[in-house]
Amino acid sequence: MKVGERLKSPTTGVEVIVVKVGDSVEGPLLCAGVPMDPTAAAGGVAAQTAGIGAPLVIGKRYSGAGVEVLCVTPGPGPLSVGSVELELAAPRPLPASD
Repeated sequence: MKVGERLKSPTTGVEVIVVKVGDSVEGPLLCAGVPMDPTAAAGGVAAQTAGIGAPLVIGKRYSGAGVEVLCVTPGPGPLSVGSVELELAAPRPLPASD
């Protein structure tokens, strides 16, 4: 996994772009317990219901375990690295325009 890489879930159709990767990250990014792959074919309609977690939202960032990703194709989750689940990142406040 490297910054800028687009990863796809072979079972749920979720696609993400890797934004940050820490040096200590070990293991692949998982979606609904299945490793995500840059060459995976997107799942069909039946496969998109295979996820077990809350739905991932397009345009939102998810972070945890030293990884941050941007969701570009929504679908069922969760995203995780090993046993650590990625959580929805809080939006950054804009600077005051006073």
